[in-house]
Amino acid sequence: MTLIHFTFPLFFLLLQISTIKSHSIPGFCGVGYGDSECGIGSSSSKLLIKGGTVVNAHHQEIADVYVEDGIIVSLQPNIMVGDDVTVLDATGKYVMPGGIDPHTHLAMEFMGTETIDDFFSGQAAALAGGTTMHIDFVIPVNGSLTAGFESYTQKAKKSCMDYGFHMAVTKWDEVVARDMEIMVKDKGINSFKFFLAYKGSLMINDELLLEAFKKCKSLGALTMVHAENGDAVAEGQKRMIELGITGPEGHPLSRPPVLEGEATARAIRLAGFINTPLYIVHVMSIDAMEEIAKAQKLGQKVIGEPVTSGLVLDDSKLWDPDFTTAAKYVMSPPIRKLGHGKALQAALSTGVLQLVGTDHCTFNSTQKAFGIDDFRKIPNGVNGIEERMHVVWDLMVESGQISVTDYVRITSTECARIFNIYPRKGAILAGSDADIIILNPNSSVQISAKSHHSRTDTNVYEGLKLKGKVEVTIAGGRVVWENDELKVIPGSGRYIKMSPFNYLFNGISKADAAYLSSLKAPVRRFRDQS
Repeated sequence: MTLIHFTFPLFFLLLQISTIKSHSIPGFCGVGYGDSECGIGSSSSKLLIKGGTVVNAHHQEIADVYVEDGIIVSLQPNIMVGDDVTVLDATGKYVMPGGIDPHTHLAMEFMGTETIDDFFSGQAAALAGGTTMHIDFVIPVNGSLTAGFESYTQKAKKSCMDYGFHMAVTKWDEVVARDMEIMVKDKGINSFKFFLAYKGSLMINDELLLEAFKKCKSLGALTMVHAENGDAVAEGQKRMIELGITGPEGHPLSRPPVLEGEATARAIRLAGFINTPLYIVHVMSIDAMEEIAKAQKLGQKVIGEPVTSGLVLDDSKLWDPDFTTAAKYVMSPPIRKLGHGKALQAALSTGVLQLVGTDHCTFNSTQKAFGIDDFRKIPNGVNGIEERMHVVWDLMVESGQISVTDYVRITSTECARIFNIYPRKGAILAGSDADIIILNPNSSVQISAKSHHSRTDTNVYEGLKLKGKVEVTIAGGRVVWENDELKVIPGSGRYIKMSPFNYLFNGISKADAAYLSSLKAPVRRFRDQS
């Protein structure tokens, strides 16, 4: 597969505009950026959420939450307020921190096209689903981190909720090393992603990975890895084509779980060799999960991030005789066979995997059809930014696998901690940002491409009926989702800077000192002078 920076031909741009207009959602304020249609949520700068069960990752209690000018001011029972305060009744419902999605790709140029959701439509969909912040991946422009950051800064000007950036690194030289320092010290980026897959485009070798580990460690930045063996995947793709397997089923067959497990193990061992924390993105297989569990038992600091699709779906749809149906499930690493999802759920419930992302990277059916004769040309990616909070609640809480406090931890708080924005984000505490959801556990939602807020015309969770519904989303103190109506405007989101040296770096220096003292070297030796 090839990843290039791409300028749309005129016909494709027109096609995209047509798709956007044809997929307008009634009641979705802002489709097509129609500012005149849009409110900005609650007109009051003061909100009181009354009578709900307030849930943080460490505790839950029945209390009122008072918000003023976008900040949580007070959390206690029976708060009395004046007439100028908008009151929301949350009796019998859960009041929780808004979700934080650690893994998205909005307005991303990929495989000869660009994701259909940009920083407005993708974020609007997120808000409708109870996610109030996400962290997107900046892709360098011609290898330049600075140019990539500038490009994404422009793309994000239409944002309608808070966001942060990770930075991908696709080559190595002194300019890249210097730019990494600038990103951390000046631009608020505290994580860098390295691809062990996508040979010929994004993929890096072990030499570069080792240099990256050392640089990230010195900067206090978290190293993130897409773990698949790119050389072996290329061989697997070649094998499928030689066998005449050109349809979407060739995608999972060409990159089996063993290749994800191998790359995960290699990245973990090299990170251990340098002694720096490691974050494995989109853990999709038992093979990768077991490598993470093994490393954690040995005391290594490794974070494992499953994504919604890997937790709830299996690969059976990739064999569907209808190409459009099958192609919408193509992502990397692939959705796995039945059984992998259950194992990942168990690992999430026991803490081997710590938080849930989406890898939201959407392409419509026209874009997916680029690979109708060759699965290698199907743009990789599925939706999830709107569905994650509902899917995880139904899958993990309603099933009894985790508690309500654990739900807050894996959908919001742990992400805020890992990326050093807690307790500003990921908590309902005095002084925290007023990013809040009200979830009714007795309501339900049904997922459909006809009613979702993404611009894509398909949905990999089509038809799922899920218990639990986010009835209200509050972002920055504004009610942006209520009564199934979305009220958002482009440009109202904020870029959230994230500082280096998160809690995973605690004890690293001490461990390094212990290692050096254990070497008992160099040994002084005397030469025989005879």
